[in-house]
Amino acid sequence: MSTAFNIIAIIFMFAVVIVLIRGLLNMMRGGSGNRSNKLMQARIILQFFALVFIVLAVYFAGGRS
Repeated sequence: MSTAFNIIAIIFMFAVVIVLIRGLLNMMRGGSGNRSNKLMQARIILQFFALVFIVLAVYFAGGRS
């Protein structure tokens, strides 16, 4: 079970990196501020889900006593 949570957490972490890079590229190109804001919101949401799955992976890997 913890392997599935590890894989899902890694997928979310890669998604965070992709959204972060897209946001940085948008800002460097002088793109829309509205788009930068939406990308930042998406990054925060993805970080939340990544953190949840990391905690679940640790819990199911035997992090309990």
